[in-house]
Formats: sequence, structure tokens, C-alpha cells
Amino acid sequence: MPTLGDRIRKLRKQQKMTLEVLAGTELTKGMLSLIENNKANPSMDSLNYIAERLNVDVTELLEEVSTQELREVLDKAELLSNTKYEDLTDKHKQIIDLIEPYVPKLTQGYEAARLLEIYGRHLESEEILKQVATMYEQLNLIAKRAEIGTLFALIPFTKRNYQEALDILLAERAQLEKNPLWIDPLTRLDYDYFEAVFYFAVGKYEDAIRAMEKAIQYSTKHKIFKQVDNLYRLAAGQAMIVQNEEKRQHYLNKLRAYCEFADDLDSKTFILFSEIHCLNSFKKMYKEADLLYSTSPLKVDAKKKIFTPYFLLERGKTLFGLNRFEGAIEKLATLVIPEYTHHPFDLSMFYEKDAYLALCYLALDQKEKAIESIEKAVENITQMPDTPYKTFIFEVNEKVQRANIT
Repeated sequence: MPTLGDRIRKLRKQQKMTLEVLAGTELTKGMLSLIENNKANPSMDSLNYIAERLNVDVTELLEEVSTQELREVLDKAELLSNTKYEDLTDKHKQIIDLIEPYVPKLTQGYEAARLLEIYGRHLESEEILKQVATMYEQLNLIAKRAEIGTLFALIPFTKRNYQEALDILLAERAQLEKNPLWIDPLTRLDYDYFEAVFYFAVGKYEDAIRAMEKAIQYSTKHKIFKQVDNLYRLAAGQAMIVQNEEKRQHYLNKLRAYCEFADDLDSKTFILFSEIHCLNSFKKMYKEADLLYSTSPLKVDAKKKIFTPYFLLERGKTLFGLNRFEGAIEKLATLVIPEYTHHPFDLSMFYEKDAYLALCYLALDQKEKAIESIEKAVENITQMPDTPYKTFIFEVNEKVQRANIT
């Protein structure tokens, strides 16, 4: 942590002052140099004089961390937080390493609260986030306090305690709504979006659809675009799972319009994934899936790190459907479920990997490997809510077991 001398030197250089200019008439250049190098301690009179010359309050020099320094650290932390995963895979560690030395001194003020929020979110620390919530309340930053409620809920969600996550979110919302000033349009959309996501996670599909459609209507009415891409993806994904092709295309068209407006590459890539996924999983049109992937101008972007696992899965399924079993095994064997994947729909989709491996091994008459793969798939999927992916895995299990008997 910076010393008193470090803080004086930094402020002096920021103001482009020489030692001689800062020393003025009441200090010598040599004494000031000793103070800056922590070889001498100034008296309070000297410290007040230095602060006056630097045009700062003396407390700015006495504080172990100045407000200006916290702002600089916060700028770096915000930059790291906003960096996409594929561009900085170790950003989690970088953020923790950046903020951790300052944590004992983060006691008051917006900069301190925001840094603690970022730190607590990456540590998934409920204790730290409760401290942050109190700080925001004291600062009367109601919308920021409301955001912490979603973080409280996301902690159990990342640990796959989905019902607990939903209960916390609904309790936070109920408590916050007692204050008529809590809600602003952006925060409301965040709560609506997470409410829909969590309802889907616990299998309460009607409640999820209600929350999702309410959020989309609110976003459209008020022309607010925060979360709109995520809402359209969520709606298209839900329609895909229930195999409502008309509704899936409706929301994909909404997403296409958003892509044109925002030039959002992630949404464009999601649309490509959705089309290939439906061809593979629901329509069994493997040649068409292969052609779409091979000819799409987005296929390079589809290999971005955040999308790589999804397209590896789809390529493996396509190759299986084309009876290219060894190629399918090669693709599927390299697939690792991303650590940031927590929703049961995504997890269930990825758990199909081992079911397709089992089918490939079965086609190659490698029955032991087929049994090993399908048992892994069944073990993973059992606790997940009912989806076509779960049904598919159980059907493959029956097929592998019958083949083993014969």
C-alpha cells in the first residue's frame, strides 16, 4: 500500500510540481525529498503546509488510500469486468488480485462500495455483498442496492441450488418493492429477466413464460434495450425446447432485428447455433445442419471461446447423424462443459454429449465404452428438470442396455 511519502510524491507529479516548488518557503528541497522517500516524518504543521501547496485536504494525505487512488483502481476493475471472457480468460483472478490489497480500507464512499461489490461478486461472498448493500443504503443509492439482490440470488444459482436462488430473488424483490423509490426501468428488467431464468431452472415454466413475456412487453413499451437480447434468446430457447417452431422463429426474427440495430455478433451467432441445434436435435436433418454450418459466414465467429463448446457439441451430433462415428467421437471427446455454465437447460444440453458418444460407440460395436458413456449421461441428467434432452438420454440408455443384453 502507498506510504505517506508515496502519496505526496504522486500528487506532486500529477500537478507537475518540482520538489523546489512544493517546498516553497517553509520547507527545504532536501527535507521534502526525505519525506517523499519515507526517511523523515513531517510535523502536522509541515503536513498542513504540504496539503495547502498541493491544494488538497490534509486527510487526503493521511488516508492510506486516497479517493483518487480508489478511482484509478476502480477504473481498472471496471475495465476488467467489462472484458469479454474469450478476450481475457483469467480476468477472475486479475480482478481479485487487483482489489484484494485494498479490501481492509474499503469502508465508505461510492468507490469503496463499488470495488467491494466487484470483489464480492467474483469471490461469491454473501458476507461481503451484505456489507456492500449496507454501504449503498447509507449512500441512498437505491438502484445499486437493488442490484445486490440479484447477486445474492446468483450465488446459490452458480452452485446449482436453483430453488434457493429463486426464493432469495423473490424475497429481495418483495422487500425492495416496499420502497417506492427502489425501482428504475433497468433494475426492473434485471429482476424480470432473472425471475424468468430461475423459474425455468426449477421447472415452473408457466411462471417463467409470464415473467419473460412481461419483461419483453415492458422493454418494448418503454424502448429500453437492456436485457432485450438475453430475453429474446431466452424466449427462443424456451420455444425450441417445447418445439414450438412458430414462436421460436418469431423470437429469432426479433433477435435478428435487434442484431441489425445493435450489430450484435453474439446474437447473430446464437441464431446460427439455434438453427443448427434444431436441425440436429429435433428435425434430425443432419445434412442440412452440416451445410448450414459449412456455408455460414459466421462459422469462424462461432469458434470464439464462449461459443466453442456449443458448436463442438453440434458438430459431433451432425457427424453422428452422417454416420461419421469416429469423427463424431473426436469432436465430442474434446468438449468440456464451460465453468460458467449453470442453468439446467444448458447443462442438460451438454450432458447429451455422453449419450451421443454412447451411440457412436454402439455403432462401432464398442459396447463397454457405450455403457460407460451412457451411465455417465444418466447420472448427470437425473437431477435435471424434464426436457427433451433428458428424454433423449433415457431413450439412449434403454437402447444401449437392450444392445448389451443381446
